[in-house]
Amino acid sequence: QVQLVESGGGLVQPGGSLRLSCATSKSIFSANVVAWYRQAPGKQREWVASIPRIGSANYADSVKGRFTGSRDYAKNTVYLQMNNLKPEDTAVYYCNVRWSGENAWGQGTQVTVSS
Repeated sequence: QVQLVESGGGLVQPGGSLRLSCATSKSIFSANVVAWYRQAPGKQREWVASIPRIGSANYADSVKGRFTGSRDYAKNTVYLQMNNLKPEDTAVYYCNVRWSGENAWGQGTQVTVSS
């Protein structure tokens, strides 16, 4: 079974930055979908970003221009660089990687934006 291990969350002040990592136990070269989601307290999980194998990443309007997703094929790791963080970005962030016949989620990492 594929495992995804997330890291990089934490407490940051508004305007600060964090980089989330998602290390996979399976090669991401063949992954059909690499995405990030988040879930704030009392809210449903929402899509944040998708990082395709080819072409530009897509982002939710709420994070566009501030977040950047990327893949590192050598390390089988997915990243989410988050800049200019806002209190409304506070949530548990999850990576999601899908291969043919397999759909895996990370365990989640807490991001808290507060002064």
